[in-house]
Order: sequence, then structure tokens, then C-alpha cells
Amino acid sequence: MFARTSVFIILALTASFVAAVPTTPKPPPPKPLPPKPSPPPSAPVIQCNTGPVQCCDSVQNSNDKEIANLLGFLGIVTGGDEVPIGVTCSPISVAGGTGSNSCTAQPVCCQNNTFNGVVAIGCNPININK
Repeated sequence: MFARTSVFIILALTASFVAAVPTTPKPPPPKPLPPKPSPPPSAPVIQCNTGPVQCCDSVQNSNDKEIANLLGFLGIVTGGDEVPIGVTCSPISVAGGTGSNSCTAQPVCCQNNTFNGVVAIGCNPININK
């Protein structure tokens, strides 16, 4: 009986020591990192998805009488009455590519530049000023 009592006392003391051992609390989760700063603004990149930026002496609608005569003379069918047509166009470079790097007339992006600069079809004006 004495052995049972001493085993019980030893177990009770061990349990009280285990319960009395201080535990360290978990540290709080780390704070999230602040967002990365935005990169400094750079020069705008002007790009045409259909080819190089063009500099055209003029841009007129395909229903303009002079433009219609020119298109007819060249045998070009535009497929619409209000198609913007660039006349006397040349490629310009706005980001270090080939061609001139300035345009004193109208800078445009054109859908069809396959007429050696005489005309370009589907030309939309763009701004290349920085």
C-alpha cells in the first residue's frame, strides 16, 4: 500500500511540475512587407501593331474626290467610304528604330503600308510628343 501511495505522490508531483512549467507565447505573425514602389516614369513607347509609325504629308478620307481619284488610278480598293488614307508617307523612328526621327506633318499608324509610301490605308493619327 505504501508503494501505491508513493507512486501516486510521485505522479501527482510530476504532473504539478509539468503544469507549472511556464510556456512562452507564440510570437505574433510577421507584418506584411510594404508594396514595392512604382518604377520611375519613362519615356512613352509609341508602337504600331501593324508596322512602323508613318509620317504622311496628309491624311484624308477615302471618299474625298482627290483621294478617290488617286486610289482609282492606282487600282486600290479600300472596302469603305470613310477609310482614312495617308498620302506620301515615310516610316519614322520614335524609339531608335530605322527611318527619320521627326515628322513635320502627320504621324500615323496605318493598317496597310504596302504601297511604297505613295498611300497608306487605315491611318489613325498618333501623338509622338514626349
